[in-house]
Amino acid sequence: MSESREFLVLRGTLEGHNGWVTSLATSQAQPNLLVSASRDKTLITWQLTGDDQQYGVPVKSFKGHNHIVEDVFLTADSNYAFSASWDKTVKLWSLATGECTTTFVGHKSDVLSVSFNEALNQVVTASRDKTVKVWNIQGECLVTLMGHSDWVTSVKAVTLGSTGQPLAVSASADKLVKFWDLQEFQIDSDLIGHNNYINAVAISPDVTLVATGGKDGHVMVWSLAEKTPVVNIDIKDEIFAFAFSPNRYWLVAATASGIQILDLHNNTVVEELKPEFAGYTKAAEPHAISLAWSADGQNLFAGYTDNVIRVWQVMTSN
Repeated sequence: MSESREFLVLRGTLEGHNGWVTSLATSQAQPNLLVSASRDKTLITWQLTGDDQQYGVPVKSFKGHNHIVEDVFLTADSNYAFSASWDKTVKLWSLATGECTTTFVGHKSDVLSVSFNEALNQVVTASRDKTVKVWNIQGECLVTLMGHSDWVTSVKAVTLGSTGQPLAVSASADKLVKFWDLQEFQIDSDLIGHNNYINAVAISPDVTLVATGGKDGHVMVWSLAEKTPVVNIDIKDEIFAFAFSPNRYWLVAATASGIQILDLHNNTVVEELKPEFAGYTKAAEPHAISLAWSADGQNLFAGYTDNVIRVWQVMTSN
C-alpha cells in the first residue's frame, strides 16, 4: 500500500478587481463568503459557487476609500468587515447593505493593517506613521502605542487561551515583532530574530503560534505563550503573506517566486504552487501577496499582482 499524499490543484479564478489583490478574508460563519481588498480602492464580497467555469461571483463592491485598500478583516459573524487604507483611515462596513458605518480617523500616514478583538470590542490598527492604535467600535482612539522606529506593517489582535490575556502582535520595517498588552496598553515583549523588514504576520487557528516573515526570507514561528521561536525555515525569498491551515500542520507563505506550502511537523517545504502565466517575462510574472484558507481547510485563496484571485483545492493521491 502506497501512502496517500495531499497536494493542491488550481481550481478556478475570481476576476473583478482592477488592481493588486492586497488582502483576503474568510470566516466559518459563512463558508461561501470571501472578502477581498485591492489597490483599486475597493473591497469586493464574493459568493463562492465552487463551479469550475466560474468559481465565485462578485456580490457587492464597497467604495468609499480614496486610496489603496491594504488590509481587510472580517468579523466572526461575517456581518461586518474592517478595511485599512493608504488614505490614512480604517472603515467599518456592513456587508448586508454595503454601507460604511464608521470611519476611524487619526493615523498620520497610510494604514497598513487592521485587526479586531471580539471579546474586548477593540479595533487595532498599524500604520506607516510608526504607531499602533487601539480604538473602540465607535471610532474613538483609546490609545496610541509607540515603540516601533519604522513603518508598522502588520498587526493582529489575539486573546491567549492559556491566560485569557488580550495581546496585539505587531511587525515592523524596524525588524522587530512586538507583543502589546491590550489591558495595560504597554509593550509586553519584543521578538528579535529577523534581519530585515517584516511584511507578514499570521496567528495559528488555535492561537498558540505566530508566524512572521519578510524581506530576509526567514519563516519564523513563535510560541505565543512562551514568546520563543519554535520553527525557523529559510526559504530565501521575500515573504508577503502567511496563512495557517485550519486543519493541517501547514503554514502557507506567499513569496516573490511562488506559494510555498510548509509542513510544520518536519519543517520542510512540501509543495510550491506556481500557475502558468501566459505572455509574461520571467521577471515580470505576477506573484501572490495575499492568502486565506476556506473554513474547512480544503481551499486556499491567493490574491495576485495581476488583479486575479486564484483558488487552489487540496486533493489526495493514493
